[in-house]
Amino acid sequence: MAIRLFVDGTARPPLRRAPRLRPGAWPGFAAAVWGILFAVPSFAWAMGVTFGARTTVAPSLVKLADDRVAWFVAVLWVTGFLKIFGALIGVGLTRRRGRRIGRLMVFCGGGATVLLVWHGCLFVAHGLLVEVGARSVAPDLAGLTRWYLCLWGPWFIAGGLAFAAATTRYVRRLDVCGEVRLYGAVGALGALLLSSVSTITGIG
Repeated sequence: MAIRLFVDGTARPPLRRAPRLRPGAWPGFAAAVWGILFAVPSFAWAMGVTFGARTTVAPSLVKLADDRVAWFVAVLWVTGFLKIFGALIGVGLTRRRGRRIGRLMVFCGGGATVLLVWHGCLFVAHGLLVEVGARSVAPDLAGLTRWYLCLWGPWFIAGGLAFAAATTRYVRRLDVCGEVRLYGAVGALGALLLSSVSTITGIG
C-alpha cells in the first residue's frame, strides 16, 4: 500500500476505494427485487385496489377481493408478507451469514426455487395445451389463459431461477464441507413434495 507525502513531508492517508458489489451477488438482489415487485399486487388487492387484476387473474379471485371476503383478504396480506420475506432471503444470500442463519437462507432458497419453478411450469404447460387445442376452457377464460402462459408462468419461473442462482452461489462460495448444501436439498425436496400433493389434490 503506497503512502504519498505532502510537500511539508507529512504523510497523506491512503485513498479508500468505494466498496463494490461482486457480480455474483446480483442473483440475490434480483430475487429480492422480484419478491418486492410481486408483493405489490398482493398488498394492493388486499386494500381493495384490483386494477389490472380483472384481465390477468381468475374472475373468481377478483370477486373475492372486490367483495372484501375476510378470509381471502387475510390470505392476500399473508402472501404479501411472505413475498417480502422472500425478498429478505434473497438479500441474505448475497453475503456470508452466521451458521444458523446461513442454513435457514439456503433451506428457504432451495424451497423457493422448487415452488416457483414448479408453479410457473404448470402455468406455461396449461397455457400451451389450451393454445394447441389439447385442453379446452370456457371462452371467457381464453384470454386469461394467455396471461398465465405469457406473464405469470414466466414470472414465476424467473423468480425461481433467481433464487436458484443465489442459493447455488452461496453454497459454492461458502459451504466448504457440504453441510449447508444438505439444508438446501431438504428445502427443495420438501417444496417438491408440497407442490406434488397440491397438484394431485387440486388444492393451491
